[in-house]
Amino acid sequence: MNKNLLTDAQALIPLVKRNRRDFLRVATSVGISSGFALAAQPVLSQAIKTDFEGIDSQEIMFTSAQAQIPAYMSKPKDTTNKLPVIIIASEIFGVHEYIADVTRRLAKQGYMAIAPEFFTRAGDPTELGTVAEIMEKIVSITSDKQVMQDIEAAIDWAGKNGGDISRVGITGFCWGGRITWLACENIKAIRAGVAWYGRLLGDKNSNTPEHPIDLVSRLSAPVLGLYGAQDTGIPVPSINEMKKALASVEANNAAKESRFEIYPDAPHAFHADYRESYRAGPAQDGWNQLLKWFSTHGV
Repeated sequence: MNKNLLTDAQALIPLVKRNRRDFLRVATSVGISSGFALAAQPVLSQAIKTDFEGIDSQEIMFTSAQAQIPAYMSKPKDTTNKLPVIIIASEIFGVHEYIADVTRRLAKQGYMAIAPEFFTRAGDPTELGTVAEIMEKIVSITSDKQVMQDIEAAIDWAGKNGGDISRVGITGFCWGGRITWLACENIKAIRAGVAWYGRLLGDKNSNTPEHPIDLVSRLSAPVLGLYGAQDTGIPVPSINEMKKALASVEANNAAKESRFEIYPDAPHAFHADYRESYRAGPAQDGWNQLLKWFSTHGV
């Protein structure tokens, strides 16, 4: 099991059970406290709480490979203009209140932000008792190919519902950080990505046949990588390997434009404001860089 994925929560701590779709419905209209059901309980009081003023947040459903995929979507209220689109890829716990809040933060910046529940086919991670079970029963059977299909389907939904699919970006955290790199290597509609501490290399199997470092020559959108030097699951040498791989692809502009920001004192999950790993300085700087990155690259 990959060490950095285990750092998404403390192993062997029971998860609070809840129904995923009940959360998606409830989280659109009630307070933040109802949405957290992770092994990191209790939620720390530092957790950011973004209000609903000026934005619409709701559950949506879209079809991907004959499956109905729920997602949490936030966008500015009462606008007739087509909106730039950001896809959000979650941690291994799926779409919980922290991810929902990120969509609201982006909506406040003028984006249509969509967080698909990529684990729908496999089950609800919060119904399992340990991180090890989540990795075995949910994450390990969720294929990269399926996730890429779901992202493309989410973009298609956005285009039919007020989103400007000529201005699409993606961001993700931990498991979703790796997905961000893969999406920028596989999906042409994406113009830029921001990967928060996503794994770059590792073991391979039929569901994860390649990692971001293997696909740098196919990179079609530049990626900003936000990483912590104290992340024991994603050591700095692995980031340096990725930098070398990107530099070796001389004819690829997206690879040339991609870059990393490494925060010296930050651990894994330093943006996760509901957890002890949160580091306010790097998290805020990373967020500011995210907004600038998307703006600079036409999202």
